Amino acid sequence: MLKNLDPILTPDLLWVLRAMGHGDDLVLADANFPSQSIAGSKHLIRLPGVDIPMATRAILSVMPLDSFVPHPVLRMEVVGKPDYLPPVQQEVQREIDKAEGKSLPMGSIERFAFYEAAKKGFAVVTTGETRGYGCFLLKKGVILAAD
Repeated sequence: MLKNLDPILTPDLLWVLRAMGHGDDLVLADANFPSQSIAGSKHLIRLPGVDIPMATRAILSVMPLDSFVPHPVLRMEVVGKPDYLPPVQQEVQREIDKAEGKSLPMGSIERFAFYEAAKKGFAVVTTGETRGYGCFLLKKGVILAAD
């Protein structure tokens, strides 16, 4: 165990988060997402028994979001209802806002476009989340040194 680190942050997940560079995308997915086929030969981290809001909270406790893009977090749109935010997405939005200390609305991306974008991600983190549409792309930002 380490001090001040959420225990959800496994050694493999911490390695992935540290290895990612500015602008790299992390796929955060529910249990229904085709994680293995999307990840291919890339990094696949499994967090069974962890829901999406818990995983989001843990990841954003150490990973900065990209401040150079309008929407550093993209959510998978609900098919036929692109503007609808199911409860799982509302909960993730609250975690984002809490981590950022301000409102930072997610962007959205159509389901099949999400799959294509996810294939370009640095890594896939699949959770035990059983609610549908618990799929997100988190773009890593930077931490700048003080001048």
